[in-house]
Amino acid sequence: MSSPSKRREMDLMKLMMSDYKVEMINDGMQEFYVEFHGPCDSPYHGGVWKVRVELPDAYPYKSPSIGFVNKIYHPNVDEMSGSVCLDVINQTWSPMFDLVNVFEVFLPQLLLYPNPSDPLNGEAASLMMRDQATYDQRVKEYCERYAKSEHAGATPEEEKSSDELSEDEYASSDEGMAGDADP
Repeated sequence: MSSPSKRREMDLMKLMMSDYKVEMINDGMQEFYVEFHGPCDSPYHGGVWKVRVELPDAYPYKSPSIGFVNKIYHPNVDEMSGSVCLDVINQTWSPMFDLVNVFEVFLPQLLLYPNPSDPLNGEAASLMMRDQATYDQRVKEYCERYAKSEHAGATPEEEKSSDELSEDEYASSDEGMAGDADP
């Protein structure tokens, strides 16, 4: 078997040669972004996400770390951090898998078949179990608001745009502003 660094290079090149847009972070081959499109026949269809991938030194013997950069509404994705709860990545990873598997099989399966009984986003899980139609509508709203091509190209700093800040401002508009005077 080839060394982990050779395998990392091979898998990354295979991913770059596929239909995925890959953007390297820094100069190494351990961190990069991949543009990921929501699968057809799902409420995520039409959404485009920037997914951050970090390969550990022991890759492929140790699984990659995967996280959505722009927001996604899903029971198995933490809405704030973008962390993914996916058994095949977190617990049952095998060196037989590669990066293309993550984007062609594992993430599409995650979006097509959410597991609300093992949630990272309890609100999404609860809504999915209680009212599938409303859940699907919320997913589509998030896709429209956060998962367009221009969002997938944004840096994490740009993701915290005035749009998101205004949500926080709305949530805290009644709190602690008494000491601030308008100029």
